[in-house]
Amino acid sequence: MKLPISPPYPPMEALSALEIPQGGDWQYEPKWDGFRCIAFRDGDEVYLQSKAGQPLARYFPELVEKLLSLRHDTFVLDGEIVVPVNGDLSFDELLMRIHPAESRIRKLSAEHPATLIVFDLLVDENGSLLSGKPLKQRRRKLESFAGKNLLPLSPATQDFTLARSWFEELAGGLDGIIAKRLSAVYEPGERSGAMEKIKNHRTADCVVGGFRYTEKAPLVGSLLLGLYDDAGMLHHVGYTSSIKSNERKALTEEVEALVESPGFTGRSPGGPSRWSTKRSAEWQPLRPELVLEAEYDHFTGGRFRHGTRFIRWRPDKSPRQCLMAQVERESRSPLHLLEPVVAKP
Repeated sequence: MKLPISPPYPPMEALSALEIPQGGDWQYEPKWDGFRCIAFRDGDEVYLQSKAGQPLARYFPELVEKLLSLRHDTFVLDGEIVVPVNGDLSFDELLMRIHPAESRIRKLSAEHPATLIVFDLLVDENGSLLSGKPLKQRRRKLESFAGKNLLPLSPATQDFTLARSWFEELAGGLDGIIAKRLSAVYEPGERSGAMEKIKNHRTADCVVGGFRYTEKAPLVGSLLLGLYDDAGMLHHVGYTSSIKSNERKALTEEVEALVESPGFTGRSPGGPSRWSTKRSAEWQPLRPELVLEAEYDHFTGGRFRHGTRFIRWRPDKSPRQCLMAQVERESRSPLHLLEPVVAKP
């Protein structure tokens, strides 16, 4: 490629923050729940790069085709790959794309095409490098570029109240809020105070339906969490491994006394991963008696997206009170923020 930057090019990253910052130099954007992607185009060549610097193009052929169809044939964009399904975003469908079989990828891309939501322009249509320009200038150029090429543009605002409403009202569909300093240049590979991410952490009361041992010792490594549906079935929804070392021995004795099948009466934990040892892969079912409160950041596809953080035991709570409804609260899909571009067939 003859572009002023080329892959692998590390994207600028955000520092974690607990609160949305305020002030006239801040711009707020949704934090999309997808794959970070830097898209390069130089003539007839398109390269999609992941956050870790790996190639993504083979997994998203429809995005390559889309970028090749744009009126401009020179650019570098920073954005997020998402997969809209039935008016919402599906991270499960996104994960399914990372597959070794091209035929499978083609089938999935036809059934549920991916979308690249753009939020920064690093090289413009004239081949000029913009990373050294302040965000305020890059954003103006990005808006112009996205408009001319009908690209899904991530919304941005300096209105703190609006940003907070995204954070609160779209918590079920967004990963949080990104705050960026308008005066900041693009710093590849850096985590600086010029860019902050604020994730929406919530808590849920869960039944402990099983556990796994640690890899090296017969001690509890993780607790498997469950929630009841309306039919009274206990579904596995995730795990927590944030157990203090000095508490593992006593906890192991407690849960081993509760070992009893089936543990989960609905969805059960999946099989072992390629990295699991024999001991850590096997899970032990428990009588549904223990209840704990766990902190989580995202619930999608019937489970917590990431491992949860143990908050406290809830001996005052009946296991049957741990319902799926507490995490499946109503929230608007974030896709309306992108209309009408994503909404078009």
